[in-house]
Amino acid sequence: MVALRSLLFNIAFYGWTTIACIGLLWMLLLPRPRMIAVVRWYMSVVSWLERTILGLTYEVRGLEHLPRTGSFIIAAKHQSAWETMKLHLIFHDPAIVLKKELLLIPIWGWYARKARVIAVDRSARGRAIPSMVEGARPVVAEGRPIVIFPQGTRTAPGAYGSYRIGVGILYEKLGIPIVPVALNSGMYWPRRSFLKRGGTIMVEILPPILPGRSRSDAMEDLERRLEEASDRLVVAAGGPPTPRPAPKAAESAASAAL
Repeated sequence: MVALRSLLFNIAFYGWTTIACIGLLWMLLLPRPRMIAVVRWYMSVVSWLERTILGLTYEVRGLEHLPRTGSFIIAAKHQSAWETMKLHLIFHDPAIVLKKELLLIPIWGWYARKARVIAVDRSARGRAIPSMVEGARPVVAEGRPIVIFPQGTRTAPGAYGSYRIGVGILYEKLGIPIVPVALNSGMYWPRRSFLKRGGTIMVEILPPILPGRSRSDAMEDLERRLEEASDRLVVAAGGPPTPRPAPKAAESAASAAL
């Protein structure tokens, strides 16, 4: 049954995405807020497909922890393609930090440019981090939230991925809060997997890390709290806890990720 539901969903999801990407090209001519509203509609249809075909829903906890005004950094766990879509529904008009080469993808890249994401050129070596900060400053001026995945890539439940320094640099240079966001999406929509499970994905917004702390202190607090909360959600869904490296090993891994 899981395989059949997954087959039907994948057909519906990729079919709807193809139709939407091509059929809605005209909206690139709209003012950006109108385009974002249409994109949210597309994603709400994806949510309907998830509920109807897979029996997959989601629950968000901790909305009261979101800052009421101004920009902030959403530091979210990244276990699945699922959150790349749902964060647009949970948060208002977020700017996603992503690899610059993704903007070269035909059609999808056009939408991403119009949405005004923060593109980072990782091939630029020493310029990658400064360019990310430069791209984030206009977003802060607009009061939009910034979404960054601290580990830089999708990490399966139970697997450890080192935390990259980018989130700490944004926190230090921009002087805005970090809001950790834990989840267990990888238990239901695994990375690089055809099969998808029904159930309820849990998204937990944790209390913010307020500006004014040192970068290293903020990064340590972020990793500890985000890993603990995500592990709790994963284990509750029947998944494995994440083995954490010894402090020195974790510090060496973080340095290597710079």
